[in-house]
Amino acid sequence: MFGIFGVIRSQKVSKSLSAEQFRVLFEKGTEIPFTGKWLKNKETGMYVCAACGLDLFSSDAKFDSNCGWPSFDRIANEGNVELKEDKSLGMNRIEVVCRNCGGHLGHLFDDGPTDTGKRFCINSVSLDFRKKIPVSKPG
Repeated sequence: MFGIFGVIRSQKVSKSLSAEQFRVLFEKGTEIPFTGKWLKNKETGMYVCAACGLDLFSSDAKFDSNCGWPSFDRIANEGNVELKEDKSLGMNRIEVVCRNCGGHLGHLFDDGPTDTGKRFCINSVSLDFRKKIPVSKPG
């Protein structure tokens, strides 16, 4: 896919991305902490990859870590993300990547407060949100 921000090598990207989304997702950038659209979102639904729409994190896995980025204690479907060793910036971290389009989502840390002990620290611009629509019962 060719866009005004460059060539995206994956044919799995399904929408146009902003310059910031492209920078974070495909140049492994990081958004400024405490600025993300989804940081304080409390609605029920599914966080999906902003580039390809793949389900990534359920809202019931989200918690407030006070780190400046949305945090989750587990993945909605283990097969939808890839974990990669990241030794950039002189640190030893685990990068979280969308398995479908290869977009950089954020990093995984082992300091989460829930039973999983995990904190998936994810850039808001790497995500879109699909609100759960309540099903009304007839009658």
